[in-house]
Amino acid sequence: MNLDEFLSSLSDVKKEDRLQVVLGNEAADLDSMASSLLYAYYLREQNKERRPLSLPVINIPRADFGLRTEAVWLFQEAGVDINLLVFSDEIDLPAMQAADRLELVLVDHNKLPAAWTDWEASVVEILDHHADEGLYSHAKRAIAPVGSCATLVGERFLEFQPQAVDERVGKLLLGTILLDTVNLDPEAKRSTPRDEETVSRLLSTTHVDRKALFDRLQSEKFNVSSLSTRDILRKDYKEYTMGTVHCGISSALLPLAEWVAKDTRFEDSFRAYAEERHLDVLLAMCAYTRPEFKRELAVYATDQAMRRRVVRALNSAEMGLQELQIASRENAPHTDFYSQTNAGGSRKKVQPILAGELSSNP
Repeated sequence: MNLDEFLSSLSDVKKEDRLQVVLGNEAADLDSMASSLLYAYYLREQNKERRPLSLPVINIPRADFGLRTEAVWLFQEAGVDINLLVFSDEIDLPAMQAADRLELVLVDHNKLPAAWTDWEASVVEILDHHADEGLYSHAKRAIAPVGSCATLVGERFLEFQPQAVDERVGKLLLGTILLDTVNLDPEAKRSTPRDEETVSRLLSTTHVDRKALFDRLQSEKFNVSSLSTRDILRKDYKEYTMGTVHCGISSALLPLAEWVAKDTRFEDSFRAYAEERHLDVLLAMCAYTRPEFKRELAVYATDQAMRRRVVRALNSAEMGLQELQIASRENAPHTDFYSQTNAGGSRKKVQPILAGELSSNP
């Protein structure tokens, strides 16, 4: 069975009475998605007679896949038909678990989400590269501190199913490992000798241009040109309750001027997203390199006093906000735009500052 045949079988496999679901983590990054897909393929190749059949489930709704721009590009480059994949909103895993029809193989994580803690008995195998939580001792476990879970999947293919590693499988594995390890850069301190050995063996099999593949993936990771404002906002979004204030903070990878030019109804899009999430204030923190690294900030709230309060708190913490004239007040009456001279002021730094301010009385 080649990769196309495996993908074409998934719609029928999904109808099986009992399934072994190979599931990546909730973040559903490229490593989780590629590793769950290819490890399910590997398990099917290893034992074609085994039941239940292995089914990879991408652990996000289908509508969210487009937000993972690097994954979209790599899957398409490897010839994976996205229409054949199974996403978490297309299979009722809770119902299957309740009916005792489910086995779980955890890939790229070794702890179930809090909502699924009573699914412990369903976990039959773990393949992961994160710190070992020491759970599910009854399951088959392979947890190793390598740079990418795809390295562990690649090792198994190369040792037990080398004939299945064609250029497409190799490209999926290579791209994922290279992105996770910053192209095996020693200064990034993300790679191990096992990652390096797996990459070397895959390169000798697939003849892929390593630098070109990594550079393109890096570019696609930060490419939001095809995304709507709503999708840019939710691509990297976190939400907080600060006292009685409901605050959303999105991280975005483009200049504010480019964003406003791209969406002529910019503030309408912000308003719709804030209303959808029931937010009192919505921040978009933009970081980009053109050619120097820069940070910018958009603050949306219908309450002007709320916007001023946010800016006052950040400037008191030396974020260095300086007003930008990007959109007219006629087009964006409820959004303030700023450059941010403190390049270290990431969301991780900004959130506790705002929590301290917004959790107190005005």
